[in-house]
Amino acid sequence: MPGAHDIEEVFKQESGRAVATLVRRFGDIDIAEEAVQEAFVEAVRRWPDQGIPPSPAGWIIITAKNRAIDRLRRESLRDDRQSEAFRLLGDGEPAEMDIEIVDDDQLRLIFTCCHPALALNAQVALTLRLIAGLQTAEIARAFLVSEPTMAQRLVRAKRKIKAANIPYRIPGDAELPNRLRPVLAVVYLVYNEGHLATTGEHLIRADIAAEAIRLARLLAALMPDEPEVIGLLGLLLLSESRRPARTGPDGELIRLPNQDRGLWDRALIDEGQRLVRACLRRNRPGPYQIQAAIAAVHSDAASTEDTDWAQIVTLYDQLLVFGSSPVIELNRAVAMAETGEVSAALATIELLDLDEYHLYHATRGNLLERLGRDLEAADAYARARSLTANETEQNHLRVIEQQIRSRTTG
Repeated sequence: MPGAHDIEEVFKQESGRAVATLVRRFGDIDIAEEAVQEAFVEAVRRWPDQGIPPSPAGWIIITAKNRAIDRLRRESLRDDRQSEAFRLLGDGEPAEMDIEIVDDDQLRLIFTCCHPALALNAQVALTLRLIAGLQTAEIARAFLVSEPTMAQRLVRAKRKIKAANIPYRIPGDAELPNRLRPVLAVVYLVYNEGHLATTGEHLIRADIAAEAIRLARLLAALMPDEPEVIGLLGLLLLSESRRPARTGPDGELIRLPNQDRGLWDRALIDEGQRLVRACLRRNRPGPYQIQAAIAAVHSDAASTEDTDWAQIVTLYDQLLVFGSSPVIELNRAVAMAETGEVSAALATIELLDLDEYHLYHATRGNLLERLGRDLEAADAYARARSLTANETEQNHLRVIEQQIRSRTTG
């Protein structure tokens, strides 16, 4: 019989699709989200005894739909909603509805959440909440802000959608270009959560990463002449190609220099590199295309030592032209260190305002260790460990820290 962990996995996989489907049906984000939450509460109550149904998504959507209709009927002061509820109850839909989750339901919801009436950070956060099913605490960590701050952003964003009567649809051709940037940011951040989970015992959330790639493919089919869309898809495919080598037999983290590149997915690499070449031919560079080019350089190398790190530094220089970012500066410093400029790389990152970012401290620890400053390195790894809620990362950083401390005391 399924336990709490099994049901939690279903929630991670299906909540975003269920919310999107109910928003299409009811036209109200709050009703959809609350109904899906109630459906999962019911699943926690019933599935341990009855087992997970053959179609968990269908069960959740039907249950959530019924919960939403019940809620609308109870709101006796809202006659318009009550009438709508009775209309839905009598619309001739069979009790055992054949659930076919429309492929672009989530794409519609992404564009709704990414409407220009909303602030960019609210657009991205709200879509991560509704599409990827991330909890508020997880999104807050992704944005390096407090959980209460993120909760307020989400509430304000949903209120704005309702107050502005923002439509639930994919924009027309004339609107698409101006609406593209936040949508790409959403898909990118959803993938990042799958690539490196902010919480939990596993390093990777393959379901979330797969969902981001699916959404990127939908965008590419919708906007085949937009090079940044193609660049984003290429970046995700090239990043995903490394997944089989990023963890060991027991789920432990394996860093890039130690990965068995023979395990990298060659089909994804080939597809990703084709997309990068297509972007180069268009000669309309953008941030996602440049990041895809960086990933392509990595995918070309047989080992870390064989990687063209100088080219990667140059590509990061080009990326910074499109907008300065401490995280980009950090990644550039990593590449700089691989060219032999370890001291310069350390001096660069120590100017960055990233004290709450665990990968900053992990990078700093690595550079300090390479410079023989072991005690400082151990402290940096300890700080990095304290800032991540991912158990696999915590264990990895703990092992490194302990190895350094034992070395300094032995």
